Amino acid sequence: MTKFTWDHVQLRSRDPEAAAAWFARHFGAQIKAGPNRIDVDLDGVAVFISRAGGDIAASPGHPHCGLDHVGLTVPDLDAALAELRAGGIELAEDVKTPRPGVRACYILGPDGIWIELIERRGV
Repeated sequence: MTKFTWDHVQLRSRDPEAAAAWFARHFGAQIKAGPNRIDVDLDGVAVFISRAGGDIAASPGHPHCGLDHVGLTVPDLDAALAELRAGGIELAEDVKTPRPGVRACYILGPDGIWIELIERRGV
């Protein structure tokens, strides 16, 4: 079977510069120039942020079919949330324990992007 590996995630934003700065400020992502877009390196994952035109629909409600959210692992969810809250980020959904050893919550990123933060202990 062919081996598939991640290449990138593509986002559209009304303000790509501000979206890239948001990822850099809150997640330590590195901003890089890209052709007709801004590229962000988030721990080895390329995130391409293109400018959304005036005819682009807003993000659908949550949950929805299709790409629903992105998930980021953190070693300590409480510490990560304290850091993000100090930076002005609020929860979109409260912290939950979906199964033993896993705690997770959602925050809203630029342009309504849902971002799940996941802490996995002993799993």
